[in-house]
Amino acid sequence: MKNVKFSIWYLPAALLLLLMVQSLFVAPRPVQVSYSELQDLTERNAIEKALITSDEIRFQLRPDFEVTGELGKKVDEAKGVVGSLASDRTITFVATRPPGLDVAPLVADLTKHHVEFSGEIADDFWRTLLIGWLLPFGLILLMWNFIARRMGGGGAAGALSFGRNKAKIYGEDDVEARFSDVAGIDEAKAELESVVSFLRDPAHFQRLGGRIPKGVLLVGPPGTGKTLLARAIAGEARVPFFSISGSEFIEMFVGLGAARVRDLFEQAKGKAPCIVFIDELDAVGKSRAGAGLQMGRHDEQEQTLNQLLVEMDGFDASKGVVLLAATNRPEVLDPALLRAGRFDRRIIVELPDRVGREKILRVHLKSVKAASDVDVDGIAARTPGFSGADLANLVNEAALLAAQKGAVAVETAHFLEAADRLMTGLERRSRVLRPEDKTLVAHHESGHALVAALLENSDPVTKITIIPRSIGALGFTMQLPTEDRVLMRRAELLDQIAILLGGRVAEELVFGDVSTGAQDDLERASQLARQMVCIYGMSEKLGPLSYGRRESAFLGEVLGRPQSASEATAVAIDEEVASLVRQSHARARQLLSERRRGLDRLAQTLESAETLEGEALTRALTDAKIRDTERLVA
Repeated sequence: MKNVKFSIWYLPAALLLLLMVQSLFVAPRPVQVSYSELQDLTERNAIEKALITSDEIRFQLRPDFEVTGELGKKVDEAKGVVGSLASDRTITFVATRPPGLDVAPLVADLTKHHVEFSGEIADDFWRTLLIGWLLPFGLILLMWNFIARRMGGGGAAGALSFGRNKAKIYGEDDVEARFSDVAGIDEAKAELESVVSFLRDPAHFQRLGGRIPKGVLLVGPPGTGKTLLARAIAGEARVPFFSISGSEFIEMFVGLGAARVRDLFEQAKGKAPCIVFIDELDAVGKSRAGAGLQMGRHDEQEQTLNQLLVEMDGFDASKGVVLLAATNRPEVLDPALLRAGRFDRRIIVELPDRVGREKILRVHLKSVKAASDVDVDGIAARTPGFSGADLANLVNEAALLAAQKGAVAVETAHFLEAADRLMTGLERRSRVLRPEDKTLVAHHESGHALVAALLENSDPVTKITIIPRSIGALGFTMQLPTEDRVLMRRAELLDQIAILLGGRVAEELVFGDVSTGAQDDLERASQLARQMVCIYGMSEKLGPLSYGRRESAFLGEVLGRPQSASEATAVAIDEEVASLVRQSHARARQLLSERRRGLDRLAQTLESAETLEGEALTRALTDAKIRDTERLVA
């Protein structure tokens, strides 16, 4: 839901509107009577009080007077549905005073019957001015102000400032981020130190004829700290910082985005030296290639991109304006945007390694009350693939968990439990499995763990559990690498496929049937085998050829039907993928068949304990790894 800002003038306007509604619909309407009817009511002593003005006489009836006949019908009509609860005494009657009529006889009759009356000359100027002019004009201004705030970015002149950019501008002392707040991306920080040095002392770089890059593009997966790094540069250089998202340039009206780009660069030139940071650059910088073939091509986006290119060519970097941008989809950016003279430097901000994760954790641990003996290195080893944002969330989740359990400080166990939550979801102990289902899940996870413990190229098994999780898993087997890997060999990938199929094989051996619990395992095994064939060229039959296309370097891969392959090659790819999976399936079956008794004992121990880790897991796996034939000989 969008956060709508209300003006302080909305409250009195609403109250005034409420009074108008009440006066029009809630209160009974005045009853119009003729002057002769007024005289008749006066003679019958029915009037309680009256007000005589220059053009009308208003009066109310006595409470004991019974209203009947035509007058009674008028009273009922005046009350309506909403005002039906009003008494006859609250009804106001109005008699139009004929022009030039002498009201002296009427006054005498009213005095004769002891009626309380008063007289005044009505002045409707202010009433007419308020109701007829000021109120409608005020409502129009109110609506104009509301539309201006919603469409023009705020202010009374918002509707006239569509072309103004929406960048958040931070002053020299407003940015508190520093390089010390950024950890785990030391290479990227080192690359950007020259930008900070230039902003501090431009003459030092210009004395030899060099120039600072006009644009610096930060590329990396989500959550790696690209935005934080840009803010840290501004904080270190102590210069103004313009921050805007690429999507904020795009509007439904053609030309607004280009106007905002021009306005942004004009403001930046006026505050030089400064930093302009455009987050999610791909929202405005998508490639224009094939634009004519795209249905519903957004002309506004293309004009905005063209204006951005023109502005980058037009401004002089020596004036002290540095353009930073961030994206996690560099493959979709227009080539004209990336050429030399625009974004001259591209800096890769990768996921942190184990040492980097430890540094990031220590930065975030400063904001929580952690125990003195927290195993930061162990937590970093437990969180492979975590980004800086993930680690910040981990520390926060651990602090909340410790507070929930009433701990005086956040301990290592809280961090490890929070890591399990983030990777596998919350425990669902309320979800009680049937005894036969629990036995099946225990054998399934034991099959994964035992195959992983037997294969040479697999990561160590650190935890097995059959407690259901909120993500839908009925259990999981956790493996953690002893060190971060950059490359994977073919033998290691085949071992991974065999481990993924270990749960399915255990079900086949023990129960002679299979279940739906291996769905995710089969998907991952099939995808890994297809990557080996189509991307990595690891197929002996097809040879070192690549038939796949990576959709994104940082947002995962999408492997469908190879577009560059013929029908026969596509069939061969499918056959080779199936062959790799079947071979791994046979390996897992042989390993578990030789240790069937050990598999049963491991499953029984897991079913009883529900979770195995540490020394208990080591003892159980050591016993399960012994072959049945070796045990018989012994």
